[in-house]
Amino acid sequence: MCGIIGVSASTKNVSPIISLGLRRLEYRGYDSVGAALISDGKIMVWKAKGDVQSFLRRFKLEEKEGKTGIGHTRWATHGAPSDVNAHPHLDCSGKIAVVHNGVIRNFAMIKKVLEARGHRIVSETDTELIAHLIEDELPFSSSFFEAFYRAVSRLDGSFAIVALYGEEPNRVYFARMKSPLVLGLGEGLNIVASDIPAIIDHTRRVATLEDGELGWLDDKEVRVFSLTEQGVVEVSREEIRNRIITVDWSFEEANRLGYPHFMLKEIVEQPLAVKNTYDGNVDEPMLSFAASLLLDAKRIIVVGAGTSYHAALALSYYLARTSRLPSLPVISSEHKSAERFVEEGDVVVAISQSGETYDTLEAVRAFKRQGAKAIGITNVVGSALSRETDVVIYMRSGPEIGVAATKTYTSQLMVASLLSLRAAQARGLLLEGEVQELLRRLSLSPEILKAAVSASMKIVGKAPLVGVRSMYVLGRGLGHIISKEAALKIKEIAYVHAESYPAGESKHGPIALVEPGFPVFFVATSDSPEIEGNIMEMAARGARVVVVRPEDLDVHAPEGTELIDMPPAGNDVMLEPYSMMPYFQVLAYVEAVARGYDPDKPRNLAKTVTVE
Repeated sequence: MCGIIGVSASTKNVSPIISLGLRRLEYRGYDSVGAALISDGKIMVWKAKGDVQSFLRRFKLEEKEGKTGIGHTRWATHGAPSDVNAHPHLDCSGKIAVVHNGVIRNFAMIKKVLEARGHRIVSETDTELIAHLIEDELPFSSSFFEAFYRAVSRLDGSFAIVALYGEEPNRVYFARMKSPLVLGLGEGLNIVASDIPAIIDHTRRVATLEDGELGWLDDKEVRVFSLTEQGVVEVSREEIRNRIITVDWSFEEANRLGYPHFMLKEIVEQPLAVKNTYDGNVDEPMLSFAASLLLDAKRIIVVGAGTSYHAALALSYYLARTSRLPSLPVISSEHKSAERFVEEGDVVVAISQSGETYDTLEAVRAFKRQGAKAIGITNVVGSALSRETDVVIYMRSGPEIGVAATKTYTSQLMVASLLSLRAAQARGLLLEGEVQELLRRLSLSPEILKAAVSASMKIVGKAPLVGVRSMYVLGRGLGHIISKEAALKIKEIAYVHAESYPAGESKHGPIALVEPGFPVFFVATSDSPEIEGNIMEMAARGARVVVVRPEDLDVHAPEGTELIDMPPAGNDVMLEPYSMMPYFQVLAYVEAVARGYDPDKPRNLAKTVTVE
């Protein structure tokens, strides 16, 4: 997730507008920053690794002159944070400048074609290829806009693109596909941006763009077209007028897109985050290389801390179930328990949202000293984990502002699923057709997540855990893995003691705590029909039993059981987490707010744990 702004103004210098827009959008990405202005028919570019404030101080952007320009604040996906990889990117002629948010799935093929045609690619990004692709189409097009839409039509993936062409000094071009982009319609200026915060200081009239739409704006008008198989069809001005809303949010509300907290916003963002994870990794060569390392390993150890440890459990489960590869999940802070037997030929898979988690890095370093190879799974390009592992797989979830992991957890699950499927394919356990069918099913996860978030908002009441001080969240098999993360959310956000253990262990001790009304939430999954017996035994003790299940999963429960029906998941263990996890995220969020707590800043916790 990156921040984008493009502005055309007739009577104003746009550089102060772009500068403020970059400040407003920094929460979307903060590893590098850049801007471009058209001045005297030439495109002037300033960009650098680092945060927005440092960039603005260094280049004094607000003092530059230009009536048309673009800006970008980056969250790296392709290529580490650096001056070269920062946006905007230019074509060979220097006449085309592009900024971009999203993932271009077919970038490797496009790069090969462009290099064969003599284009000089200087960065590691997929974004730069867009500028060269437009340049490549220009000689065969009647206008720059035709070259622009011809180039966009060759892209596969999710993207929001904004571009300048030096020979058209008043225009800003834009395109959207499954990545946010909105229009700000003002007097004597028009703006396109990835989020409303970059717009509201200059105009409150905002219009949305839909997937597959593209067009251009100048200081006087906006033209929007829809990309179809037959070409482009203009969207009527009346339809655009009907989309206009007047935004009355404060800046703080706009920064959260109107949501009261970042946690809720990030719960809602999960479908896009997981889609970006899927699109960015499903054909990624590093994923296949990581799978090959697992096949050659003597032993596989999977490490993580907190939520990332719960993702490690899911990876271990999927590797065993799909790839028939045994692995040992280890909590990062307890890595010394495994360090004694690790040796050359072993492989450690380390999962960390930030890539800076102290305990996880220490585990990787310890295992590597013993001769093991390391695979990193992280959300941050250029992080310590990405530098210290032999292979790194990026989640591509975008920045997560709330302390509690939401979208990064479901993105970690997506990486776990993709890696285990590629390992199964490499072992010859799945034929190509079977792999493609499983990948097709996995690609449905964003739709399931979207439906699950929507359903959760309707199901969860104002204070569903009113008066509750302690509870159980139980499951078996995959359900137990999901329940551990569910319990953690309730603990860290709502401050309710929520214990998770395998449901089959109840009669070996924990059921002693159960008395009439004691809340016991069950996570029902298709791999563990035995859960019905555990539901019965808790109900027989008078517990308040709540069963969360995909609605297409048949679960027999006694009268009085609260059944929470979530979107169908086709009895597929790779899809069931996306169906049920949003319920517990929303449950924790709603309960925290009802109790007067700030869900974005749970007490005693930090986003990244960098101490022992």
